[in-house]
Amino acid sequence: MDEVKMIVAHSERATLRVGDVFLKVDADQARIDVEVEAMALAPVPTPKVLWRKPPVLAIAAVPGTALGRLGEPSTASPAAWAAAGAAIRRLHDAPLPPRPGRAGRGLDEWAADLDGECEWLVTNGVLPADLVTRNREVAEAALRPWAPVFTHGDLQIAHVFVDGDGITGIIDWSEAGQGDALFDLATLTLGHEEHLGDVVAGYGTDVDLDVIRAWWSLRSLLVVRWLVEHGFDPFAPGCEIDVLRSRL
Repeated sequence: MDEVKMIVAHSERATLRVGDVFLKVDADQARIDVEVEAMALAPVPTPKVLWRKPPVLAIAAVPGTALGRLGEPSTASPAAWAAAGAAIRRLHDAPLPPRPGRAGRGLDEWAADLDGECEWLVTNGVLPADLVTRNREVAEAALRPWAPVFTHGDLQIAHVFVDGDGITGIIDWSEAGQGDALFDLATLTLGHEEHLGDVVAGYGTDVDLDVIRAWWSLRSLLVVRWLVEHGFDPFAPGCEIDVLRSRL
């Protein structure tokens, strides 16, 4: 019998691996709808959908290994990081999907969420006020008009798989949809600033690095509470709190 391994487990979703099959169980079937639709439309390697019986989605494992992990040095080559940038560019150049994604929320919504999370972080003594204020100032640069593209919406490095210098698959598409291109680039390079140049070289067009850095601050400020409440540790070395501290 194949070993059963728990990959993710919290109040919103669970993912199990059984051999070369991943079973995704989600409390919100709309997220699964988005994931299946996006994988069918994306012009980049994605997992093969094996079957779906709500609330379970079964997908095949993609070959290779993750580009890296937040909080750990990446062992992937500069060429692999550049290949990731090229894959993101193909995605962003593709026809727009039918619905907005996580990276496509309105500026007013982002700003309201940012204000609320910053207040929570300071009021509850989670982070020093000066650290929150400085990153709040940096984050402002991300709140500007942008042209919508096909975005992944949760392009963490652990969601990009490589074999040697090539991309073998991109997983976890439940946040995909129309959105800001630089949100994807920032999510991929969060905590791995040393690889930003490789990613941009592969992406193949001028990007505003200040906006990418702004997204690092904005995303980190917004997720601290969620991470804590769902059993993750944003204070771990190299993770979100260290990203915020690097802006001082």
